[in-house]
Amino acid sequence: MTDFFKGIPKIAFEGRDTDNDFAFRHYDPDAVVMGKPMKDHLRFAAAYWHSFAWPGGDPFGGQTFERPWFADGMQAAKHKADVAFEMFQILGVPYFCFHDADVRPEGDSFAENTKNLAEIVDYFAEKMDATGVKLLWGTANLFSHRRFMAGAATNPDPDVFAFSAATIKTCMDATIKLGGENYVLWGGREGYETLLNTDMGRERQQAGRMLQMVVDYKHKTGFQGAILIEPKPQEPTKHQYDYDVATVYGFLKDFGLEGEVKVNIEQGHAILAGHTFEHELALARELGIFGSIDMNRNDYQSGWDTDQFPNNVPEMALAYYEVLRAGGFTTGGTNFDAKLRRQSLDPEDLILAHVGGMDACAAGLKAAAAMLTDGKLEAARDARYAGWDTPDAQALLKQATLDHCYDCVLRDDINPAPRSGQQERLENLVSRYL
Repeated sequence: MTDFFKGIPKIAFEGRDTDNDFAFRHYDPDAVVMGKPMKDHLRFAAAYWHSFAWPGGDPFGGQTFERPWFADGMQAAKHKADVAFEMFQILGVPYFCFHDADVRPEGDSFAENTKNLAEIVDYFAEKMDATGVKLLWGTANLFSHRRFMAGAATNPDPDVFAFSAATIKTCMDATIKLGGENYVLWGGREGYETLLNTDMGRERQQAGRMLQMVVDYKHKTGFQGAILIEPKPQEPTKHQYDYDVATVYGFLKDFGLEGEVKVNIEQGHAILAGHTFEHELALARELGIFGSIDMNRNDYQSGWDTDQFPNNVPEMALAYYEVLRAGGFTTGGTNFDAKLRRQSLDPEDLILAHVGGMDACAAGLKAAAAMLTDGKLEAARDARYAGWDTPDAQALLKQATLDHCYDCVLRDDINPAPRSGQQERLENLVSRYL
């Protein structure tokens, strides 16, 4: 045991009327929602990078956090793991997620990185056996080190491509060894700043080939989890190849991988792409590539990815409504890709940020389940499109030609009147469940 969280109790459900900061008001893990426990709907995971690796910097200032594990070497890495698993147990989160660079020291070579990762993976395995905490997904950090400044898979240097592929292999091996349920690819620098020095055709082919190699390795190893791509627009590169769900799906179709890869959708990234979170979730569901979510929020007055913990229950309700419409998570879950504000220095802040985020998600889930069970929103949507359910309308959709439509409109003197979309009425309906 460490003393980093000394004096902080294990967080329990106490209900809406409690005045205890260190308690859940909405998240009751064993409460049954639509036939299964809330914990199995939400499948919460804590993000290793923001919680334990981020030093509190921003574009205009350096480190503000002082953590006892902020040092080089395996001893510091193991201390960080000790603290991390203590937090997982305090919160009762069933899962965690990590990049390789979050958990192992950076070595002087690929071989040293691999050795360091293998050692910490063995240490994680002991921790997981002792606590019952599981791995939702692993991934490789192919964006922070200066070698990746021009991308990883899309780099103009084939040596960087090879180094990146080798790193992915080690991270997939680590994920498999720890029983991870997914493997995520986040192309943090898979994009470009200017076409003056970029061959877009080459770079797309390189990215497609890398993804094919990942899928091939999944099948070679027998990995039963999902391969996930996390869409991300703009930041840090100006033009990202994985901009949003639609862009990723087009990329997957181009390389014949739409049946092999799904998406891990982040709320903050959806906002940066000019979408709502529920839009991205609904589109992924319709395209058959919904996998998992990274839960956070952006500051709507800022033009970058602020990665704040979620606190907007109406937004969470609409998000989980789409998750439930997709049939819920299978291998995926709710990972808090969120970080403290750089002035929130205390260990208590880290716990309470997660408590608030988990409660917001739980409240949103309950509202979403009530909406879906009640059926009024679905009924209103069905009524709006009811005209398409007639035999004539189905024939129009499947068989008609422009000439046929022309003849029908002219013959029957069709002159349709506009009908209300009733948006405000439906917004009021949603508010009743919050």
